[in-house]
Amino acid sequence: MAIIITDECINCGACEPECPNTAIYEGADDWRYADGTDLKGKVVLTNGKNVDAEEAQEPVSDEIYYIVPDKCTECKGFHDEPQCAAVCPVDCCVPDDSHVESEEELLAKQKFLHQDS
Repeated sequence: MAIIITDECINCGACEPECPNTAIYEGADDWRYADGTDLKGKVVLTNGKNVDAEEAQEPVSDEIYYIVPDKCTECKGFHDEPQCAAVCPVDCCVPDDSHVESEEELLAKQKFLHQDS
């Protein structure tokens, strides 16, 4: 399951540099699948979605930091726990019940995002 940042976020930014997938963005910032990953050009994500990895995507939130579920692996393949949650001073990085994935799915996503690593 992906992690979500709740509206208790104080916009401190502590979480953003900790994400190994570059899945965390400041509110209102556009994002790309290619950011911090090995993805380039047109790709089919592990969930079957066809995307252009380098095309700018609409922000998930205009007000607070946000996590892109398609890029979040809960730090599987990198760390024992989600690093955003570990550093968040107000504990607003929590599991996202609307994006539930098994450990195997998260590890497959991590390998897909970082194919050349």
